[in-house]
Amino acid sequence: MNIHFNPIKCLFRQLPAQMVSAHCDLPCGVYDPAQARIEALSVFAIATKMADSSDTDYRTRAIIIKEQRAELVKHHLWVLWTDYFKPQHLEQHPNLHDLFWRATKQAGETKHLHDAATAQKLLDLIDEIAEIFAATKAAAK
Repeated sequence: MNIHFNPIKCLFRQLPAQMVSAHCDLPCGVYDPAQARIEALSVFAIATKMADSSDTDYRTRAIIIKEQRAELVKHHLWVLWTDYFKPQHLEQHPNLHDLFWRATKQAGETKHLHDAATAQKLLDLIDEIAEIFAATKAAAK
């Protein structure tokens, strides 16, 4: 029989367990819809500049960068949705699930539509999320 002694596990077994509660998985200040908004502003700026250029090389590079930024928008929204917002937020803001769904779908739309209006719609949806986020942060204080 091969028994391995692990002093760390033994130490943790001796410590008293303490229940803690938080509205997110880290202290406040870690999550913010501003991260998604910054990337969406890049998408908007690229779409605007693409409209003013007929250079195919420039447009190809702009599309690549715009798609990367749109993916980052989706990433930041997904992290906010899955790590910050909790069931009680959904109870207080019943449109939250639909709002995140529409925002992430809109980020996808900006990947294959290259106009500023599509990017502006994404910014508007992120702003709606930011309003709810601010309300939940104010309520947590």
